[in-house]
Amino acid sequence: MKETFQLFQLTEKEVGQIQASENVPHTHDYEELLIGVQGSLEHFIDFTCTRMDAPFVSFVTKGKVHQVIPHLKDGVCNIWAIRFKSEFIPETTFQLYAYYHNNANIPIPADRCFKRIETICLLIRDEYMEKEPDFAVIRHLLSALFTMVESERRKLHPDETPLIRTQNSTFKNFLLLLEEHFRRPEGVEFYAEKLFMSSRNLNIICQNILQQSVSEIIETRKLIEAKNLLLTTDKTIAEIGFDLGYNDKSYFTSVFKRKSGQTPSEFRKEMVAIIS
Repeated sequence: MKETFQLFQLTEKEVGQIQASENVPHTHDYEELLIGVQGSLEHFIDFTCTRMDAPFVSFVTKGKVHQVIPHLKDGVCNIWAIRFKSEFIPETTFQLYAYYHNNANIPIPADRCFKRIETICLLIRDEYMEKEPDFAVIRHLLSALFTMVESERRKLHPDETPLIRTQNSTFKNFLLLLEEHFRRPEGVEFYAEKLFMSSRNLNIICQNILQQSVSEIIETRKLIEAKNLLLTTDKTIAEIGFDLGYNDKSYFTSVFKRKSGQTPSEFRKEMVAIIS
């Protein structure tokens, strides 16, 4: 995508076109937000397939392998697709949950709040269709949209305390650091030092939020990238392991199998068969 921002709608016409096209799992160099007003969506992401009926929100961060197949429900479909480069909105609170939580797809009640989310989509469209759109306006509207989505997410988890919110902020900063450094062979101490805290406290926060240690989360991020590379490149197992900070192919294979239940070669073979 050359532009920094795009917006369009998936309606009944696009459903047929997408279902008839060669639509294989792929990655983006941009962020994508899907707002489902009508219809349903079959979404393959994080190597798991989920089917959702509208209303829903789905967010895909750049680099994530995914596949989207829209479907009609009661003969109709209306899904807003908003695509933007990371620099369009440098930081969103939503990324915290998009990277690791199983909340890339969020069902939303068809209530007043979702109507307001839909209204913001219409406002963004109106500005986007102008002859000379003001992208500062679109940026503010998109920020408001994310704020409302985050508000809905909090309603799904109403028991969050101020302590949990503080931990979420620290965890978000950890994930931002992880995105920058996960290809390096760095451990818990490296990230704790960057966050000006002890390894123990960082581990406690990660356990509270994801029920995983820092080391497990680092391995998970490496595993996601390994699967991306296995699926989208012709690199050898050894090359992929080296790219992710594993100098020993056998150790990389061992970690991959322990985390995913398959060797890298078995995973690649299975994914190729599924895509074919």
